[in-house]
Amino acid sequence: MIAPLAKFIDWSALQALSLPLEIQLRLGRGPSAKGPALDLDQALQFLNGPDFIPAESRPAQITFNGPLHFRFPTPRPGDIANNNVVHGRLYRCGGRWQERPVIILLHGGGDIPNHRFGFPLVARCCNRRGLNAATLVLPYHFQRRPHQIVDWHYLLTAQTVAQAVAEVRALTGWLLGEGCPAVALAGASYGGWFAGLAACHDARLASAVLIAPRVDMNQVSLLEKRVLWPRTREMVRGRRTGYEALDRTPLNLILSQPVIPRENILLIEGMHDLLVGSGPVEELWQAWGRPDRWRLPYGHLSMLGAAGLPARVVDWLNPRLKNAAVRTPNT
Repeated sequence: MIAPLAKFIDWSALQALSLPLEIQLRLGRGPSAKGPALDLDQALQFLNGPDFIPAESRPAQITFNGPLHFRFPTPRPGDIANNNVVHGRLYRCGGRWQERPVIILLHGGGDIPNHRFGFPLVARCCNRRGLNAATLVLPYHFQRRPHQIVDWHYLLTAQTVAQAVAEVRALTGWLLGEGCPAVALAGASYGGWFAGLAACHDARLASAVLIAPRVDMNQVSLLEKRVLWPRTREMVRGRRTGYEALDRTPLNLILSQPVIPRENILLIEGMHDLLVGSGPVEELWQAWGRPDRWRLPYGHLSMLGAAGLPARVVDWLNPRLKNAAVRTPNT
């Protein structure tokens, strides 16, 4: 894809996605510019403590609603009732699916098209290659979205990340407990961030693919530079100091190291990406010891919809999954 078109798609999407926030701010209902200092102190204490991503992870207590859809209570419940139930889909590979590896697909922030329509196609691609596929609805997304406006203070942001990683690990534990020989993660954008965090804390994972991943909190500051809406820019500008503090915690993937083999990690970078940018992925690649990396001539959104990319990712994962053994039993 030519660079100007890829960048225009990302820029247009950024304006459209930030417009509802601008409207809320104009009506006096949006998030505040800074948030209390105490909230930032609590977030930093939580992120740097043992409770952020604990060593122990219990398997999810899964119940199925039909052959495809499942749900389980989140390991880290909060005050929003509908966000405390995790929804997902399991695309089984034949009748003896427990003997096959699994790829867990993690969607991007607000990415309804890929989650509802793209992931089923990816799952069929997995099934044709002898792999199971599973999807999760990440916290505060889709049917887990709260009915009231949420003010995203620093502590809630940290707790949401911890909740998402705990849910990914809980599903991993359930799949391994069912007998699946290996589990991999493939996350895009927002989901790529969670896949990276899980790969830094859970050695049971066989492999991880991070597609145009969010790397740190500082990427939120891209809103300040590229969004047209003045109140949104002002809100982000007011939180810059807080985001910089959060980037000195384990939220920043660059400051952590994966606990799975480097040869089983793939980073995919969009050369014309305006929503994430190429710089953070380059830094992550260097910090993680230069695992496999694909630099593709796409923007953020155009790459997520690139024809043929899902099949390439599955083909990259397939031999690593089938050769992997579960290295650490579930605690």
